[in-house]
Amino acid sequence: MADLAEVLKSALSLNADDRAALAERLLASLDDLEEEEAERLWTEEAAKRREDFQAGRAGAVEAQDVAKKAERLFR
Repeated sequence: MADLAEVLKSALSLNADDRAALAERLLASLDDLEEEEAERLWTEEAAKRREDFQAGRAGAVEAQDVAKKAERLFR
């Protein structure tokens, strides 16, 4: 099986339409994850984000600011 770097290199050489189709199929494949796998991935992501925040690599945004931005985007 090809490693991630090889697959990525091949994928990036595709034309824009094919890259978009590939991205769509890859994202759709995440919808089919078992609940335990999805939970594990979200737990890992939350831990990474917490670590980034505590290390100063990421900042915080007030909930009300997020809500206002979402409202503007979805009008």
